[in-house]
Amino acid sequence: MSRLTLRLPETLHQQLARLAEGEGVSLNQYIVYALTRQTALAHTIRVVSKAEVEQQQQAFQLLIKQLGQASSSEIESVLATREQTEPEAELSLDVAARLQERIQKRS
Repeated sequence: MSRLTLRLPETLHQQLARLAEGEGVSLNQYIVYALTRQTALAHTIRVVSKAEVEQQQQAFQLLIKQLGQASSSEIESVLATREQTEPEAELSLDVAARLQERIQKRS
């Protein structure tokens, strides 16, 4: 395990300490958790090229055409095979909007 000395503004230190206390963990554990989470988020955002977006749109339009010709039982079968996920509780509309802004700035 590595050791890092970090200078923080007093207000940030106090905020982190309150958050850690609220979670029932040490300040060190909370900071490691927060940094791990932020690092993971940084790796999950990927800029997609316009060509990829167009390819996805074409694939989607083809799927819509195919589904339009499918029976309701075929549609239900396809929908049953899709992956279902729950959004993280912390992923509010505000956070999603900020992520979209960051993606727009990068492209």
